[in-house]
Amino acid sequence: MAKPYQRPDVQKTSKKGAAKGSGGQRRRGLKGKGATPKAEDRVYHAAHKRKLQRERRAAGRHERESIDLVVGRNPVVECLLAKVPADALYVAQGTGHDDRLSEAVTLATAQGITVQEVPRTDLDNMTGNGLHQGVGLRIRPYVYADVFDLIGAVRDRGQTGMFVMLDNITDPRNLGAVIRSTAAFGGHGVIIPERRSAQVTGVAWRTSAGTAARLPVAKATNLTRTIKEFKDNGYMVVGLDAGGEHTLDTFDGATDPVVIVVGSEGKGISRLVRENCDVIMSIPTEGWVESLNASVAAGVTLAEFARQRRAAKA
Repeated sequence: MAKPYQRPDVQKTSKKGAAKGSGGQRRRGLKGKGATPKAEDRVYHAAHKRKLQRERRAAGRHERESIDLVVGRNPVVECLLAKVPADALYVAQGTGHDDRLSEAVTLATAQGITVQEVPRTDLDNMTGNGLHQGVGLRIRPYVYADVFDLIGAVRDRGQTGMFVMLDNITDPRNLGAVIRSTAAFGGHGVIIPERRSAQVTGVAWRTSAGTAARLPVAKATNLTRTIKEFKDNGYMVVGLDAGGEHTLDTFDGATDPVVIVVGSEGKGISRLVRENCDVIMSIPTEGWVESLNASVAAGVTLAEFARQRRAAKA
C-alpha cells in the first residue's frame, strides 16, 4: 500500500516536544525579553499619568520662576517710583481700587508700561499664590556687564577703579543696598558670582532705589580667577572679615585701584577667595557687637575709601 504524501519541509513532532535538529527555534522562544519597564514608563499604567502630571507642574513652576514679578501694591508703587525697567502691569479683574492702585496705574501709564487686566486665576498662577493684592509688575531681565569690559572702561577714562565683589550673598535686598552704596560713594561697579548668589531682580532693583539703572553689575564665572585678573591690572584686593590683620581706621591704600570683597554675615568670605586677597581688613566696632550686615559693612568701607580719595585730591 502506498504511503500518503507528506511535504518534505514539515517535520513530525512527538508529544514529548520538539524533535532534535529543530534549528534552535525552541531555544529562541525561551530567550528572555529583558527587564520589565518601570511602571511610570508604561503608557497604560496609572503611574505614567502621575509622572506626566508632575512634569507639567514642574514646567509651570519653571515658567513662574523665569518671570520676575513684583507683587503687592506698595512694592509695585516703589518700583515704579524708582523707574525700575518693566514691561507690563497686571491688575486682577474685580480688584478693589484704592489710592495705591490708582497711583500704580498712573505711573505705569506715564512710563509707557502696558497695563493689562487679567483674570485673578492668571495672576495666581504667575505668582504661585494669591498674596499679590490684585497687582503685579513684570520686570524686564537685567542685562549684566562683562568684568573685563568694566576694567577696560575705567582704564580708558583714566580713573582709579573701585569695585565691590560679593561672595556668598544670597539676599537680593543686600545686593540692592550694596549697589546703592557703591553708586553713592563713587564706585564703578559690583561683581557677583554666576551661581549661588542673589541676582538683580525686582527686589534688588527696589532696594537700590533705581541706582541699578546706572551702576553696572557684572557676573563672574569664577571669583578666584576674576580676582587674579584684577590683580594683573594693578588692583589691590581687600577682603572684609572680622578677624582681619588690618583695620579700616588704619588702612590708607584706598587711593589705589581697589576691589572690596564682602562675604555674608554668616559664612563670610570663602576660603579660596580669602587666600587670594592682598589684605584682610576688619571694621572696628564695639566688642559686644559680633558682626555687621554685609551691605552695612560694604557701605562703611566705601564711605571711608571715598573720604581718603577726596582728601588725596585736596
